[in-house]
Amino acid sequence: QVQLVESGGGLVQPGGSLRLSCAASGSIRSINVMNWYRQAPGKERELVAGISSGGTTNYEDSVKGRFAISRDNAKNTVYLQMNSLKPEDTAVYYCNAVGIRYYSGTGYPTLWGQGTQVTVSS
Repeated sequence: QVQLVESGGGLVQPGGSLRLSCAASGSIRSINVMNWYRQAPGKERELVAGISSGGTTNYEDSVKGRFAISRDNAKNTVYLQMNSLKPEDTAVYYCNAVGIRYYSGTGYPTLWGQGTQVTVSS
C-alpha cells in the first residue's frame, strides 16, 4: 500500500527557514506530479507549489522567490525549502501525489499525506 509520509514541520521565527520532505512508500514506478498544499485555520486548502516528473515547477504568488520545490524521482520524494518565512505561512502543509504508477501496472490517480504543521511566530 502506498503512503505519503511528511516530515520537517515545526515552529520557526519570522524570517527563518524550514525544509519539508514527503516520501512515497511502496513499489512505485513513477509519479507524474507532486504538490505541496497548505491549509490555515478557517481557510480553504491552497496549492503552494508543484513539480512535474520532468522538473517543471509552479508556485503560488505569495511564495515565489521564498519557497523552492524539488524532487528526487529515484527516491519518490519531494521537498519544499521554505525561506524568509512569515506568520501568514502558518498552516498545515500537505503533500499530494498525482498519477502514481506501480511496477505491477496498477496505480492511484491521487494520494494525500497526513499533513505537517508549520508555525511561524516570534
